[in-house]
Amino acid sequence: MAMYAAGTYLCPSLLVALLSLSLLHLKPDLSSLKSVNLTPSQTETDRSNWTNYVVRFTRYKLAGDHRTFLESSVQSRGWQWIQRRNPAARFPTDFGLVSVEDSVKEVVIKEIERLDFVKDVNVDSAYKRNVLQESQRRLGAFVDGKKRPGKIFTSMSFSEGEDEHHSQISNSSIHWGRHLLMQRSQVTSLFGADALWRKGYTGKKVKMAIFDTGIRADHPHFRNIKERTNWTNEDTLNDNLGHGTFVAGVIAGIDGECLGFAPDTEIYAYRVFTDAQVSYTSWFLDAFNYAIAMKMDVLNLSIGGPDYLDLPFVEKVWELTANNIIMVSAIGNDGPLYGTLNNPADQSDVIGVGGIDYSDHIASFSSRGMSTWEIPHGYGRVKPDVVAYGRDIMGSKISTGCKSLSGTSVASPVVAGVVCLLVSIIPESKRKEILNPASMKQALVEGAAKLSGPNMYEQGAGRVNLLESYEILKSYEPRASIFPGVLDHTDCPYSWPFCRQPLYAGAMPVIFNTTILNGMGVVGRLEGSPTWHPLTDDGNLLSIHFTYSKVIWPWSGYLALHMQIKEEGAQFSGVIEGNVTVKVSSPPGQGEKIPRRSTCVLQLKLKVVPTPPRSKRILWDQFHSIKYPPGYIPRDSLDVRNDILDWHGDHLHTNFHLLFNMLRDSGYYIETLGSPLTCFDARQYGTLLLVDLEDEYFEEEIEKLRIDVINSGLGLAVFADWYNVDTMVKMRFFDDNTRSWWTPVTGGANIPALNNLLAPFGIAFGDKILNGDFSMDGEQTRYASGADIARFPAGGYIHSFPFQDTSESGATQNVLLTNSMGDSPILGLIGAGQGRIAVYGDSNCLDSSHMVTNCYWLLSKILDFTNGNIKDPVLFSPSVKQDKPLFLEDNQLPSRRTDVNFSTYSHVVEKDLVCGNDSRFEVWGTKGYNIQVLGRNKVLPGYPVIDVGRGLNSTSDGSKLREKGNIDGNRYLSGLYWDEVDAPLVPSHWLAPAVITLAGILLFLSFWRIRQRRRRRRKGPASGRLGNI
Repeated sequence: MAMYAAGTYLCPSLLVALLSLSLLHLKPDLSSLKSVNLTPSQTETDRSNWTNYVVRFTRYKLAGDHRTFLESSVQSRGWQWIQRRNPAARFPTDFGLVSVEDSVKEVVIKEIERLDFVKDVNVDSAYKRNVLQESQRRLGAFVDGKKRPGKIFTSMSFSEGEDEHHSQISNSSIHWGRHLLMQRSQVTSLFGADALWRKGYTGKKVKMAIFDTGIRADHPHFRNIKERTNWTNEDTLNDNLGHGTFVAGVIAGIDGECLGFAPDTEIYAYRVFTDAQVSYTSWFLDAFNYAIAMKMDVLNLSIGGPDYLDLPFVEKVWELTANNIIMVSAIGNDGPLYGTLNNPADQSDVIGVGGIDYSDHIASFSSRGMSTWEIPHGYGRVKPDVVAYGRDIMGSKISTGCKSLSGTSVASPVVAGVVCLLVSIIPESKRKEILNPASMKQALVEGAAKLSGPNMYEQGAGRVNLLESYEILKSYEPRASIFPGVLDHTDCPYSWPFCRQPLYAGAMPVIFNTTILNGMGVVGRLEGSPTWHPLTDDGNLLSIHFTYSKVIWPWSGYLALHMQIKEEGAQFSGVIEGNVTVKVSSPPGQGEKIPRRSTCVLQLKLKVVPTPPRSKRILWDQFHSIKYPPGYIPRDSLDVRNDILDWHGDHLHTNFHLLFNMLRDSGYYIETLGSPLTCFDARQYGTLLLVDLEDEYFEEEIEKLRIDVINSGLGLAVFADWYNVDTMVKMRFFDDNTRSWWTPVTGGANIPALNNLLAPFGIAFGDKILNGDFSMDGEQTRYASGADIARFPAGGYIHSFPFQDTSESGATQNVLLTNSMGDSPILGLIGAGQGRIAVYGDSNCLDSSHMVTNCYWLLSKILDFTNGNIKDPVLFSPSVKQDKPLFLEDNQLPSRRTDVNFSTYSHVVEKDLVCGNDSRFEVWGTKGYNIQVLGRNKVLPGYPVIDVGRGLNSTSDGSKLREKGNIDGNRYLSGLYWDEVDAPLVPSHWLAPAVITLAGILLFLSFWRIRQRRRRRRKGPASGRLGNI
């Protein structure tokens, strides 16, 4: 993340302020989502109506000065300053903690936020993480659908090294079996730490901050516990859970059975979790500030969650690393699912660590990338950064002795120990000149051993290699670099998903998002624009647009490549090679007079094929997907009780990655659209695939899609999900920790919005929530919390099955009709003009997150139909063809919630329609194809001049338009010209045209009668005059 300042370098404190402003538009609406917290000390009856808030200031001052400022400036009553008694109290701070009475919170907060030196006011969010003891089970934020106390987190990132690993998010068990290639070994020897010990490097004079559950002062496994601090509301410094002690043991233990990597490291134990495993943002902010003041070298943080929009926490991590503290954090235990990276390990300034076993296989529990901050408009970054052994690792017990544990919270201190050892090889007088979060990450990723088998979003740079990183740091000179430094389509599966699908002309841009690591300074900037240098003339067929950080801070930025093959390469087949270079500069170092400069190189080796035929091209709609955070977006399957938030990205390369692989194996080319539906040319694609979508649609999108299907022959395949307002209301939960109601923003899919989109075709979904198994053509499939079809035209093909309706309204009916279960329509197929449409009410069978059975067989048959009009005899059996339309009145269709401010989460509501940089270059910044562009005719490169209102698609076959009428000019009459008779009009189609036609006839008759009367009047006098002549 970075902000641009022309010709100047911004100081870290100013950048923090600017960066927070840049993210304010992502801040959740406090009135509808964001919750309020009370610390455990405030749960007494007399404080039950008060809530704690973090007030952030734009400058550092002593807490007493901030208090005096607020008390003299805020006139409203019903609030009070909370005194924080901890070691950071003697240092200046940039925040204060206040308690506000709920009845006046809106008035008080607004008054505080208006003050000159106040940055913002945020709820004091709580972190909660479970640590297993011998008899405990792994728990997440939700148990049986109930929210546990604490901030939303994914799952504890620490588990016992038992034979069975329970994944709360997949409702399954993964049997490890402990089939190791060796006896349990010292993890230090596997990395060659003893080689550095023999050289005299043992972590001496390295300050290691361990943010965890504390440690006992007299523990026999540690020789250098420098300081223990308590940041909780409990009066103890000891570790009563064992988590902090174990982490410290892996880093710096001296017991022969469980040696740590850097036994002479100075341990600073920050107790930020209570015995109940609860923590608050304010505790972390104070502890982070204290770590900065105490000039820590390394910090290990073995917690995480999906909420990368907890701004006070995220921005304080930026400030921490900006002060040259190297942070190491676990990537999370939510594997093997993709898109499950935990924060803060997913931040580019933090070293995010994944886990592997002793066979160099990615551990099943280790979270996978990509990062999801950038979705839907961009593409995620590569994470984790590195992986390390995280299964059956030995560490210290609470009092004495060793034990074995597994998880990415084990892998994280392994890397933290490696980092401490590497820090100690640099003379103390030169450490701050050479070592920083960027240079350490450069040494780790460049020295890592790439594993054969896992892709870059599973392993990052690969397994940490201590000795290789040591060699890099020995001769390190400050420089900038790009990670990953290579994108090679011939290196599969490491370069997945890019190596699975080659480039070709006419496709949506392929986005590759890299990280710029700037070891030259905390602040840097790009000098000029990145440049593409092809190795041969064929490379000129590749067009690259770049988006990037103008200012690189702290220590890192991004460089995204948007790659297209030019139209003249439509028939090219081969490999394009070359380099992208970018120049980075930073202010002079200590004692230097000129800025530091470095040139970064990114190597490309890309496969290119001729443009595939339209029948093999599919477009995936990413734009209309909404995920958590910032809104409470519920899971698509209501059977999943322990992971009720939809936070995996809903992207082809995250939780739909198996679907992506299946489509490629079937010979399809699938592209992603992160912009509105007006931003693609329908003539190029066989099918538009809409899966599990939660957002609304612009009116222009609805109109264009109608034209695309009816006129341009675009196929449309829709996979919906449940939507029932009564059920959503029941899913509200009161969080006893944040003391507010959380309510779903929408259902599994936004059915009212989908119904608007499908209305021109006479199709709509209902509000039933259907569950059950069905069989078709020998395939058994689970229908998990799917919707029913409520409207469908006559002549279509509808498949219905006897399912149970588990919605709140349906449950009442099921009680009354216990012995009957009617068939519910769930699959419909029909031709519409030149296009074809298929709708199905459930997407869980395509989503790898909670899939019970896949329905790839069904999708394959659907695509045969929508892409090529190939009709499967089972799907198109005469027995399921409908003679009459399926029709439900408007007032019986699902309706939108009126108690949710949807614009807070939507990319459509109260937003401008514009094509982003993930669409074709020629429409960037416009409203797209087939509609009026920015209020005037706009000629797009490579397209003929057209009249506003006709659209680009209409130029493909003007004769057909003249025969059938201009669809743009006859919106209501367009349905009369559908090619297939098996798509008759429902009342919503024929009523408006009939009224218009009748009005026209009556108007014509009126004019005719008036004209006839005038003729009669004229005829009489004229005859008389002629007779007199």
